[in-house]
Amino acid sequence: MTPSLRPQASAADSSDRILDAAAVAAFATRLRGRLVDRQAADFEAVRAVWNAMIDRRPLLIAVCSGVADVIEAVTFAGDHGLPLAVRGGGHNIGGSALCDDGLVIDLSQMRAVRVDAKAKRAWVHGGALLGDLDRETQAFGLATPGGVISHTGVAGLTLGGGFGWLSRKYGLTADNLLSVELVTAERRLLRASAEDHPDLFWALRGGGGNFGVAVGFEFRLHPVGPEVLFGPTLYPLDQAAAVLRNYAEMAPALPRAACAWASLMTAPPLPFLDPRYHGTKMVSVMQCYAGAAAEGEAALAPLRGFGEPAADAVMARPFTAAQSLLDPMYAHGLRNYWTSANFDSLDTQVIDRIVGLGETLPTPQSDVTISQVGGAINDVAPDATAYPHRDAAFVLSPGARWDDPGDDETCLAWIDDCRRMLAEESGGGAYVNFIAESEGREREAYGRNYDRLAEVKRRYDPDNLFRINQNVAPG
Repeated sequence: MTPSLRPQASAADSSDRILDAAAVAAFATRLRGRLVDRQAADFEAVRAVWNAMIDRRPLLIAVCSGVADVIEAVTFAGDHGLPLAVRGGGHNIGGSALCDDGLVIDLSQMRAVRVDAKAKRAWVHGGALLGDLDRETQAFGLATPGGVISHTGVAGLTLGGGFGWLSRKYGLTADNLLSVELVTAERRLLRASAEDHPDLFWALRGGGGNFGVAVGFEFRLHPVGPEVLFGPTLYPLDQAAAVLRNYAEMAPALPRAACAWASLMTAPPLPFLDPRYHGTKMVSVMQCYAGAAAEGEAALAPLRGFGEPAADAVMARPFTAAQSLLDPMYAHGLRNYWTSANFDSLDTQVIDRIVGLGETLPTPQSDVTISQVGGAINDVAPDATAYPHRDAAFVLSPGARWDDPGDDETCLAWIDDCRRMLAEESGGGAYVNFIAESEGREREAYGRNYDRLAEVKRRYDPDNLFRINQNVAPG
């Protein structure tokens, strides 16, 4: 049975919790932001998150305007024994941005980004989206490796590791993290870096939201763009097995400036695609080359030149356009459920099973995506940061997306089939940011680093205040 998206309740959680009205009123007056309760006219709008499957009803949402508000909110939750969730971009697939009958710390108004172009550094507030970061850094021809959807929250992406089109060249988002400002369960603001609280800094690079509220990040930047070679090559589904075999062979040999993701999906009405393919199942090979265009054309030729493509839209685009090209496919308000597993290679049997999953996509919005990783990601030792999966070459992530709650059973059953296939074929390991399940895969996500994470958790959050996540229990 598919696990619930609701977080596992602790003994302190209670659906009939009653808060003292005077204490709540006093809390509200201490905030420079605003406190939203269930009686507020915009409560439903404020509690909405990206994944429409998440339907949790907090008692209070503290929409914070700065670090002082965050400290007040952590204090109130701790003093009143409330479940506590933290919302950055609100994009977490498992719904960790919300909790039932507790307090949500909402950082959505804290989105500032500051760039020092000379030093190649960026300072980013905890509620910023990836698009905010890309816009500001690209003004100077710089970037840090991020995800592939512009409305992803920078905080959740980074704390889970973070990878995208630039990661084979420059590493994970977390690998480019230089420091974090964190409000801890002890209501302290700490700066974690290689020099300050290095144990905590180690844990924050892949250990998720287990250790506090990340209110600020400092990133290393790299020269990128302003244009990259980017776009999809699309094939009818009857070529999928051959295309994926070529992809599995050629992608690992690409130079590090190149990255390719393959996806089995239902084609939307793309303007460059013959209308006869609209609404049909296809395989897409999305490619990026972050370097000189002529070099990129040569590097991507083994992928683009294979078989009989129905369309090829790989072209020079602004990096910010590349980063937002997939946004419509992952729009807010759809119901989402995903699973994930790592692979060091894709053999013929795995490819055949992937094609079988693609043939049975439950809705037109659903897909099976193969994300290419490796390169600079795998230069880092598995124990150098909390993110342990330094031997993976691909991350396979079937994703069910749909509109109608009446399709829940069908879509969740398909994900169950996907999960069983991945369990049989994968060598183990899963990317924490792609796991929708609310329990049971923490050891798989954190791998050999789990026990060390548990010890850091014990030091900084011994009572597990920050537990609405892929939780690491205090050691």
